[in-house]
Amino acid sequence: MRIAIVFHSGYGHTARQAEAVAAGVRLVDSTEALLLPVEDVDRSWAILEAAPAIIFGAPTYTGAASAAFKAFEEATSRAVMAAGYLWKDKIAAGFTNSGARAGDKLSTLVQMALFAAQHGMHWVSLDLPPANSSTTGSEQDLNRLGYWLGAAAQSNTDEGPERAPPEADLATARHLGRRVAQVTRQFVRGREALSL
Repeated sequence: MRIAIVFHSGYGHTARQAEAVAAGVRLVDSTEALLLPVEDVDRSWAILEAAPAIIFGAPTYTGAASAAFKAFEEATSRAVMAAGYLWKDKIAAGFTNSGARAGDKLSTLVQMALFAAQHGMHWVSLDLPPANSSTTGSEQDLNRLGYWLGAAAQSNTDEGPERAPPEADLATARHLGRRVAQVTRQFVRGREALSL
């Protein structure tokens, strides 16, 4: 089972997050992760059509997904929707990164979830309670930034991708990848059982 991770990364931080999502996908037996930068999508529409799940990732710039990711979304109108609603009933999820702790990342995750809904996909949430929200919390907690809709990461603007995002955010991304792989496996097995 191959899960595609379609992402854009302007400075390398979101690429690190995408790699962590892929590592989480690979934690599930018989599951492969395919990292696909949006710049390579035009050569990969058939691969995306064959994948039972697609995880979307983009940095949050000025309160929304990057222009390169938005261009990918718009390209699906012709390549996926007009070609026959090819992504209907696939599993979907998303992740994003920004320089600020909040950084309006929720806006980007909502944008991705709406995009998936327009394609008839099934959105998978993070399934983690918000952490680091009490005196017993820590910056090392999973979901330290407190998002439900997808995985969020924060990268200090004066640190390169070799240092940011922090390990807690990468661990949260791995959690999302593993969760999507598990849900996808359940979904595929259920579909196969119904076709018997």
